[in-house]
Amino acid sequence: MTAPLVDISSVSHRFGQQTVLKNVSLQIEPGSYTVLLGPSGSGKTTLLSILGGFVNPSEGKVFIRGEDCTSVPPAKRPTTTVFQDYALFPHMSVGANVGFGLRMQGVDAATRAAKAREALGLVGLAAAFDKKPHQLSGGQRQRVALARALVIEPAVLLLDEPLGALDLKLRRQMQDELKAIQKRVGTAFIHVTHDQEEAMALADHCVVMNDGRIEDEGPPERVYARPATRFSATFMGESTILQGNVTETTKGTISVATPAGAILLPGTLQPGAKVALAVRPEHLVLGAAGGAIALGTAEVSDVVFQGSFKRVLAASTLDPALQFIARAPASATVQTGDTTAVSCNADDIILLTD
Repeated sequence: MTAPLVDISSVSHRFGQQTVLKNVSLQIEPGSYTVLLGPSGSGKTTLLSILGGFVNPSEGKVFIRGEDCTSVPPAKRPTTTVFQDYALFPHMSVGANVGFGLRMQGVDAATRAAKAREALGLVGLAAAFDKKPHQLSGGQRQRVALARALVIEPAVLLLDEPLGALDLKLRRQMQDELKAIQKRVGTAFIHVTHDQEEAMALADHCVVMNDGRIEDEGPPERVYARPATRFSATFMGESTILQGNVTETTKGTISVATPAGAILLPGTLQPGAKVALAVRPEHLVLGAAGGAIALGTAEVSDVVFQGSFKRVLAASTLDPALQFIARAPASATVQTGDTTAVSCNADDIILLTD
């Protein structure tokens, strides 16, 4: 088994009396695309700043390539950071911006220019070498910032919400380009975002953070399909959550009392245990031709057309506090005010014990 490229060991950090990271440990593998995902205040940007050397942790260690980099300044560690505002020098040409890090390393002008052209070619901007940043679009400036970071060949590229300033169409285009560039260069990327769709589009290693801790981590498919905690289930995409209590356990099957009635699931929890059941929108079935587990009926409160599907909100008629979130086909005739049966399959129910 190969050693991790980055090993974050028991890192905590405080700003004054406020603890923003709480005993965080994380390993990053070579060549991986890791996304740190979480709401504002979850600690993801602070963790990225610690990795980049801009913040020294209050406790814990950061190892990169097996070396203790905890107190090593940014310029001396094998990382480069791409910021949301690009931080390009407006008076310099694009080529000079890309070669700036090499200039700081004492690389001669001819070599700088050659490497800058190569890096710009990598991000599809070979023709922009002599232009100024103000002559480029937002997406092009982001690619220049990426080229400037990659040209010095860091072991780890850190991206702090790099697509936050772009419009939706350009952001999705840049997601595709970032993933393609990362695969070409093979550098480990660590990318901070609060956008769940962005995380799922980019990551092969998704880290969900909340209140200074790691709630869940793993391949995005697993984190989405089988989240480890209730927070992960609700932040990494939407879910309908049914609060429940285990009332009976028999031969590997538990009976859970919920606002939608009793539900039988595989499990070995003891009677009295409090649980939550999560169901993803695409797994809720509206109408009579339902799944194996009936969840009662619900009154539709909102229908939003979203192109390839309709997002449907409905309140249970058994318990109006229970809100179903369903994804119906775009052709579905469901309307606000309709009463519909709701069901799902047992295999699609996520059992959460946190």
